Amino acid sequence: MKTIDALLKHKIMGLVRTNDQVTGQGMADAMVKAGIRAIEITLTTPGALSIVEKLSANKDLTVGVGTVISKKDVKSAAKAGAKFIVSPNTDLDVIKKSKDLDLISMPGVATATEVGVAINAGADILKLFPASTYGPSHLKALRDPYPNRLWCPTGGITLGSVDEWFAAGANLIGLGGPLTKGGLDKVNENVIAFMSAVSSANKVG
Repeated sequence: MKTIDALLKHKIMGLVRTNDQVTGQGMADAMVKAGIRAIEITLTTPGALSIVEKLSANKDLTVGVGTVISKKDVKSAAKAGAKFIVSPNTDLDVIKKSKDLDLISMPGVATATEVGVAINAGADILKLFPASTYGPSHLKALRDPYPNRLWCPTGGITLGSVDEWFAAGANLIGLGGPLTKGGLDKVNENVIAFMSAVSSANKVG
C-alpha cells in the first residue's frame, strides 16, 4: 500500500514526543500495541531516528519523522526508514527534498498564503498546526479556496472535537498528547477511545 493511502486509511497519525529515548520507544510500542498503524516520531525526541529504524522493521506500520526543519533532517529521516516527513512550518527546501527522496510531505500551515505556498511546492498533505488555536471553522474556511486537498489537523485535538474536525474536512488527525495523557499505562485506553471516535465520525450516511 502506498504511504499516502495508508495514512488516509488509518485516519490517526500517532505522535511521539518525549524527553528520552527509552520513554519514546515505550510510548511508540504502546501505541502500536493498541492499534496505531501510522506513527510519527519527532526529532525533538532523543534517539528519534533509532526509534524510527526499529519501527520501520514492522512492515505493517507507516512510519514518519516530525519536527523536520532542514534538508539535512529529511535525508537523515529517509536513511532511518521514514516514509513521510512532517514539519511545524512551511519550508520550501524541506518540501522539495522530501519529494526528491520520494517521501510524503506534510508541512505545517495556518494561513491561506502558507497553504498556497505549500501546495505550489508539492506538499501532499497539509498539516493545520496548531489545530486547537484555529479550530475546525478555520479548516473549513481554508478548504473553500483550496478544494480537493488533503488535511491533517494536529495539536490539541480533543476526544470531543473529533466529529467537528472530520465534518470540517479533515482527512486524518495527528494525536500526540491526547494518546499519551496519563502515562504509558493509559495509552491503550486513550487509543481505543480515539479510534472509536474517529470511526464514528467517518461512518457513511
